[in-house]
Amino acid sequence: MAVFFTSLALGFGQMFQGAVLRLLLKSAALTLLIFAVLAGLGWYAVDWLLTVAGLGDRLFTGAGALRGVASAVLALIGAWLLWRIVAMAVIQFYADEIVLAVERRHYPEAAAQARELPVSMQLRQALRGARRALLSNLIAAPFALALAFTGIGTALLFWAVNAWLLGRELQDMVWLRHTHLAGEQAPVSGSARLALGGVVAALMLVPFVNFLAPVLGAASATHLVHRAQAARVHKGFR
Repeated sequence: MAVFFTSLALGFGQMFQGAVLRLLLKSAALTLLIFAVLAGLGWYAVDWLLTVAGLGDRLFTGAGALRGVASAVLALIGAWLLWRIVAMAVIQFYADEIVLAVERRHYPEAAAQARELPVSMQLRQALRGARRALLSNLIAAPFALALAFTGIGTALLFWAVNAWLLGRELQDMVWLRHTHLAGEQAPVSGSARLALGGVVAALMLVPFVNFLAPVLGAASATHLVHRAQAARVHKGFR
């Protein structure tokens, strides 16, 4: 696990340097834009559903205002639940640039040998990751409701599910650039992958910090994959 802590520290140290900082600002702006559009669409959808359900303006005085408040609250809750999916989909789209920026600075030899992923493949990866996250969280939802009485069980379940998902996504966005040289099996251990996903999943719950979390995850994953691969190669030569 020492390689995990080193990779996390290196990833954090690179967050505000040159190319990574520019990608952080770009991805945060796009995430906010998508988030705002989804929240707006969600508000209109919930407002329409409540109207269809009978909470129309003529039902009683103030029904429209009550419906508006309820729609806004429900839309914000839905948008908050979708934040992780939207943020990671955006980062998946920019993954190649983030990984390349880290590799050029710390692993120039690996950067020179890496394959450039076509935009179509990056888009497919982003959509595949978003679909996997949505389905996994929907499957976990009934169990999360059953754990609601515990006070913390629901949050822990969603954190564990997303830690597993994020660890895999962050690893893959780095490793896909190098599978043509080193094979399909990534060198990162399951515990290190889960630890990275757990840290990023936890940071995504913190306001404002959640803008940094996906980029920190991508940068740290780059260090983690390359350091784990170097350790595997070294072990193989012993």
